[in-house]
Amino acid sequence: MRRFPTLIVPALGLALVLTACAGDDEDTEPPSTPTGVTAQAGSATSVHVMWERSSDNRAVTGYEVHHGGRKVAAVPAARTMVDIERLTPSTAYSFTVRARDAAGNLSAPSPAVPVTTPPATPDDTTPPTRPAALRGTVEGTRAVTLTWARATDAVGVTAYDVYQADSRVHSVPGTATTARLTQLRPGTVYTFTVRARDAADNSSPDSPPVDLTTASAPGSGPSTAPTGLTATARRGAVVLSWTPPDTGAPVKEHQLYLDGAFATTIVWGTQPPPGRATYTFTVTDNPGTRYTVKLRAKLPDGTWGDFSAQRTVVVP
Repeated sequence: MRRFPTLIVPALGLALVLTACAGDDEDTEPPSTPTGVTAQAGSATSVHVMWERSSDNRAVTGYEVHHGGRKVAAVPAARTMVDIERLTPSTAYSFTVRARDAAGNLSAPSPAVPVTTPPATPDDTTPPTRPAALRGTVEGTRAVTLTWARATDAVGVTAYDVYQADSRVHSVPGTATTARLTQLRPGTVYTFTVRARDAADNSSPDSPPVDLTTASAPGSGPSTAPTGLTATARRGAVVLSWTPPDTGAPVKEHQLYLDGAFATTIVWGTQPPPGRATYTFTVTDNPGTRYTVKLRAKLPDGTWGDFSAQRTVVVP
């Protein structure tokens, strides 16, 4: 223990000797061990590892995935999944996960999870069919369950990947047709799609989307998201249509987000039209360019409301 210089303070003719110790607030407590670890072979050369969030006396800053005593991946604290790639087909693997905090403390490793990659199919270039009949059920404020119809493939479906806002958020084995997603936000609109994947890493087209709104947190008001958003791409333009939220007053402004980033504010200079609103914006990108769009409304108190469901369009 390092000591600061002795400080002499005169008081009532006595000398008080004060010492201070450095490092009394050093963080030596490791995060909790990650739980719920799963490993799913997504193809002949990749495995998808997922886990539940860890806790820490201060904050978890990241996670490490290990195989055979060696770190094979590291991700920030906001992520609880990772793809381990460049693996060998028809090979058994075992993975563990550890949490790390800002002081560099590592949690104990999670129980090892075994997984075996399927055989390689190098001549398979045909993707699986699109999963159909995607449905969802909201479970309170922070969870949903999705179900879908089984896809088909020339060789075999090895995994189903769940996407939210064009980001993969979950994977299940090819034998499953349901997935439960947790750690969602209360009172939030989510748009989910599912893709099937085979051992050659061919992915199917997206399933039809399903919109789900988690229940609002106790004491919060109803959702303020625009509803019924549709997006139609035509040559040189994208046409949007939606129903503004019922705020008790006309909604005169909406913010448009493209690919997750703010693009523009849609403003009606006069009284907004009744019922559904429409907006058209021009696009100059090449055919096949993919856009994601979502909206939120300006509320009577001047704040911005909840985001609408997200829609994806492809330039023809």
